[in-house]
Amino acid sequence: MALSSFDIDAPRWDQSTFMGRLKHFFNITDCRTALLPDSRLDEAKALVESCRAGSIPPGTTAEQLYYAKKLYDSAFHPDTGDRMNLIGRMSFQVPGGMAITGFMLQFYRTVPAVVFWQWVNQSFNALVNYTNRNAASPITPKQIGVAYVTATSTALATAVGLNLYTKKAPPLVARWVPFVAVAAANCVNIPMMRQQEILNGIAVTDENGNKLGHSTKAAVKGIAQVVISRVTMAAPGMIVLPIIMQRLEKYKFMQRITFLHGPIQVMLVGGFLIFMVPAACSLFPQRCSMAVSKLEPELRDSIRSQYGDSIRHVYFNKGL
Repeated sequence: MALSSFDIDAPRWDQSTFMGRLKHFFNITDCRTALLPDSRLDEAKALVESCRAGSIPPGTTAEQLYYAKKLYDSAFHPDTGDRMNLIGRMSFQVPGGMAITGFMLQFYRTVPAVVFWQWVNQSFNALVNYTNRNAASPITPKQIGVAYVTATSTALATAVGLNLYTKKAPPLVARWVPFVAVAAANCVNIPMMRQQEILNGIAVTDENGNKLGHSTKAAVKGIAQVVISRVTMAAPGMIVLPIIMQRLEKYKFMQRITFLHGPIQVMLVGGFLIFMVPAACSLFPQRCSMAVSKLEPELRDSIRSQYGDSIRHVYFNKGL
């Protein structure tokens, strides 16, 4: 490959297909990248920016460029280029999510435990949602606070309410309460954290990245896809694992090691998340598209008056 013409921003895999996106997100959600020091990430960013400027250091190989882009995509925001906080990165979803989800599934019987772990989970989710927002739509500290309180309250109300309601239900039903609470909170947390996009619209561009305006309909589409992805990410571990644990706990060897049930669930959740984090992120293209005909009348008319029928679709970053 002639590195002088290397396009580092060109997708390594076809982003129009699920398998192409799956390979991409397996690459950038690699939890090993979360262990790297900031200095190594900054080196990767410098190499990516040098490549964009057409100045590739002598002796650099294509594999080194691909690895630098992997680190860049895993740690730096696609809109701003700023380094994202460690806990909010998708590469931290497996270690962070497996610990919190595992303990939510283990400590579901008492109200204090439910309240504590749902609060921890929503605090984690709020940070992830804020970190992976569309940064072109700023949000104020007050709006962040309202979103956090609302989502946490929703999760707690759902979890505690169902926990009390299912006291006389079969044990497996009670084990599914954490998932219902997480799903309900995601439906609140993500739209609230990204309310500016819903209120003022999300920046949309043409195929070449030229800004065309802001669209609230595009924002709603993008945020809805993110909610679906997040619920899908959690579903297999939080629905299937309780069934597995319910059966395992009937065996005598499991009854002798009750103190290990929590760690066992954490490790099993990790097994699910290693696959489900990239799979859920791959459900929809990150660079989302929308037909001009489906935009708000004002924006649609503005685009058609300037460009006629030459632009049929607009594009935007839906976030993760």
